[in-house]
Amino acid sequence: MIHIPEQAKGLIFDLDGTIANTMQHHFESWRFAVSPFGIDFTADLFKSLTGKPATATITRLNELFGATMDPIKVSHLKSEHFKTLVNSTVEISIVADVVRKYNTILPMSIGTGSSKIGAEKTLEVIKMNHFFDIVITADDISNPKPHPETFLRCAELMKIKPKDCIVFEDGILGIQAAKEAGMMVVDVNDYYKMEFSI
Repeated sequence: MIHIPEQAKGLIFDLDGTIANTMQHHFESWRFAVSPFGIDFTADLFKSLTGKPATATITRLNELFGATMDPIKVSHLKSEHFKTLVNSTVEISIVADVVRKYNTILPMSIGTGSSKIGAEKTLEVIKMNHFFDIVITADDISNPKPHPETFLRCAELMKIKPKDCIVFEDGILGIQAAKEAGMMVVDVNDYYKMEFSI
């Protein structure tokens, strides 16, 4: 079981790769969407971009590869492919167990780079939507991770000071965002190893 420090008064969870084992689905969907443009979307590249909203990811890929992908069209292509895989998503038990343990004990929220529709669907599939009244997504903020806005909004809505919040994250950008927000961080990679296959 993941240890929660006594001073923690609010819990904030990233979703993809933290509570829900969606990362292989996202990886496959990104490869499907960008490979027609000659981009080799590797696992390492994916990890470096994890936490960015889809359109920001495509903008970054255009910069890295000198491509001219339309962020809206390619994002839609990726999203449609992901929908074909999402129903097979399972929870990441070591983190989901924390959610169940602290339900009704401490305020909890989701802070994800996913879209509102994507986050709702994922939570529904893993049967955890009833645990979270506060779900902050890419649709709710102006500055995505590594900017701390996502997590600061969660803290604000939970009415908990940032320093009293603990964030559960798997992504490099999300961990940076949590630290920037002045929050405690649990890197779930220390408890759960994500592997990607092509």
